[in-house]
Amino acid sequence: MLPPEPDSPALRHDDTCESPRLVHRQSFTAEDTYGVLGANLPALELMALYTASAMHDYDHPGRTNAFLVTTNAPQAVLYNDRSVLENHHAAAAWSLFLSRPQYNFLCHLDRAEFKRFRFLVIEAILATDLKRHFEILAEFNAKANETDAPGLDWGSESDRMLAMQMCIKLADINGPCKALDIHTQWTARIAEEFYEQGDEESKLGLPVSPYMDRDNPQLAKLQESFINHLVAPLCNAYGEAGLMPGVWQESAPGDDDEPVPDLIPDLLPDLTLVMTDDEDEERREERDEDGEADIEDGVTSGSTDTASGRARKIFCLQTQHLQDNHQFWVNRIKEEQRLAEEDEDTDSQGNETVDHPQRHHVGSEGEGEGEGRGASPPDNPPGSAPPPPLGHPGVMVLPINGDEPMEPIEEERTPASVSSSRSFSFEKEDSKL
Repeated sequence: MLPPEPDSPALRHDDTCESPRLVHRQSFTAEDTYGVLGANLPALELMALYTASAMHDYDHPGRTNAFLVTTNAPQAVLYNDRSVLENHHAAAAWSLFLSRPQYNFLCHLDRAEFKRFRFLVIEAILATDLKRHFEILAEFNAKANETDAPGLDWGSESDRMLAMQMCIKLADINGPCKALDIHTQWTARIAEEFYEQGDEESKLGLPVSPYMDRDNPQLAKLQESFINHLVAPLCNAYGEAGLMPGVWQESAPGDDDEPVPDLIPDLLPDLTLVMTDDEDEERREERDEDGEADIEDGVTSGSTDTASGRARKIFCLQTQHLQDNHQFWVNRIKEEQRLAEEDEDTDSQGNETVDHPQRHHVGSEGEGEGEGRGASPPDNPPGSAPPPPLGHPGVMVLPINGDEPMEPIEEERTPASVSSSRSFSFEKEDSKL
């Protein structure tokens, strides 16, 4: 059902809907910012991307696609087990939109515009299915980032659609790109939802999904893998294409030899864009030949000042948070390993004490020799501190951002020591895992 089409452009607003008219976005300033996707999208497509972002998790049941398929839920039957939640979010949101005239904020679009708008919203929502993650990522890299890639053609509707899909995907799983306190708040809110699914699976006699067992969550390990294998490669691809939001910063010659705070971390080299004097000179010449910019006093608008010898870099707050959060989880894994090793040492010492009671008070002066062989050693020798509690400190965290439980990620079965020492990288090989 399409919304009513106005008889004329002059039709009064109150006759069709109660929402304000759509207006074009304000002009973007390209001087001080970098990677503004909206500057490359027509107003209709930009509004469709915002709308898809608002709709993409509407009426979420709190269960994963795999659970709905396994239990033959009505949504899975309706959508033939394919992108079940994503199809449901789009359909339910559009049903709500069309249910009352006052919900229709698109009443001033003609039929052709409305049809395209709806198509764009649906395609963007369906792209958030993680089963399509590597498919979309590979297509984007082949288009924008490979050695022989043609680059994004902003005059092509399909290329703009691909960029929109990448944008909403990154927005959907970018919890680790937020400040640590916000990141942990999101994970805390969704933790119980994951555990509730695990509880229901147990009651139904189904295998409990990985990392959804409240008795064995392994959240730090999953979070580190989630960042390293999903979020980081996506950020890398988006940044290499010049779309990651950031702000130009200038550095004087020799600054690269010193640590520069507030810039993109060294571990994220692919997202650090530095324009050298030679590269900037080439760009200025190309722009001058094309008539796209005028060069005055050796300075091009939005380029490096070669007279001062300054190079321009990009500060990206999202990648800074991503690096910090990844390091946080790496540290948690190391701490858990340390505590586990201490527990093993404690258990080992306890076993030795049972076999050799005379060794119990090693290091305690004058003790141990007078103890009977059959006597059980005391839990705490007189004057000694109580042993450290077993177990690990609890942390309310979860490896997924936003309000939608993502599908569990199958990890490589590697020793814990390997996982903890794995370096944080945006290597493209990660995107193929």
